[in-house]
Amino acid sequence: MVIEGLYYTEEHEWAKIEGDVATIGITDHAQELLGEITFVELPMVNKEVVQKGELGVVESSKAASDVYSPVAGKITKVNSELESAPEKINEDCYNAGWICTIKITDKSTIDNLMSSKQYEAYLKSM
Repeated sequence: MVIEGLYYTEEHEWAKIEGDVATIGITDHAQELLGEITFVELPMVNKEVVQKGELGVVESSKAASDVYSPVAGKITKVNSELESAPEKINEDCYNAGWICTIKITDKSTIDNLMSSKQYEAYLKSM
């Protein structure tokens, strides 16, 4: 499932951009590939991140996968519920399973992301 109106990366992260704040998570495709998620390493609030810089780690029974920042900015909030309930990413990756919010410091980084239509085409080409 790909949600219209979100932005996507080739590493299967999504970003919901509202003004200068981006809510970040991993896509439905990513959580399906990982299988049952058992642990999430969240980023630190106030950490400065660059586009494609490491945000954290999502671990499952199958693998561990780094999560990369779709945009450049400063982490303003993390979804601490994932520490005790990492399965929220499997259950609802686009809503309850969000990972963090970032105050965007370089809006030009948004131009490097894919639209939902571009991401769907990217998934088909894999």
